[in-house]
Amino acid sequence: MAYEWYDFVGNIGVFLILLSYLLLQLNKMRSDSVIYSALNGLGALFILVSLYFRFNLSAFIIESFWFVFSLIGIIKVFTRKENYE
Repeated sequence: MAYEWYDFVGNIGVFLILLSYLLLQLNKMRSDSVIYSALNGLGALFILVSLYFRFNLSAFIIESFWFVFSLIGIIKVFTRKENYE
């Protein structure tokens, strides 16, 4: 099995998701921050890119939901009332 560019992109995605979770556990990042949701969303998107070329239904389902949930988190950050007060 050859290591392709999309495998690299997928691995970067895995790294971003793991990094965000590590920073959360080390109290270096808050779960309600836009950076946490952005890292998770970008990581899921990168994994989805790799899945486009080597499809796996289970991984596609989890990463699709991970991406959508991350978008919800980003939207919540920008629509919080305290951002406008």
